[in-house]
Amino acid sequence: MTVNLIKLCVGADSVEDLSGWIDQRLAAKRRAGTVAEQVHVTRMTPKRQDELLDGGSLYWVIKGIIQCRQRLLELRPVTGDDGISRCGFVLEPKVVLVEPRPRGPFQGWRYLDSRDAPPDLGASTSGIAEMPTDMRRELVEMGLL
Repeated sequence: MTVNLIKLCVGADSVEDLSGWIDQRLAAKRRAGTVAEQVHVTRMTPKRQDELLDGGSLYWVIKGIIQCRQRLLELRPVTGDDGISRCGFVLEPKVVLVEPRPRGPFQGWRYLDSRDAPPDLGASTSGIAEMPTDMRRELVEMGLL
């Protein structure tokens, strides 16, 4: 059974900020001649790796709202400059908008069951995907989305 992760996207004000950051990092890696992949390093390693890598995604909470996701491709052990072992989430660089959903603050990452994950925005979501990010966020905050 597939399971997902959810994490706060600290420092990003919008999905566009996150996407821009990803594009900049990948371009810098290409210029440096290294593998152009997005790896988000976190302190703890998930124990449910098989379920996560069976189609799971990392859902990003931006400004208190679950707004997008990225598919998890790999979980990789990483050792920091300080010698401490960490986990690298290798993510598909494509950011997928999801139906906005409020989410309170928390630390680190949490598991998110597929049945609790917001659906992707698409043709069946009545033009929500075409709305400006700020408008979507305000409508969610007012409880209208």
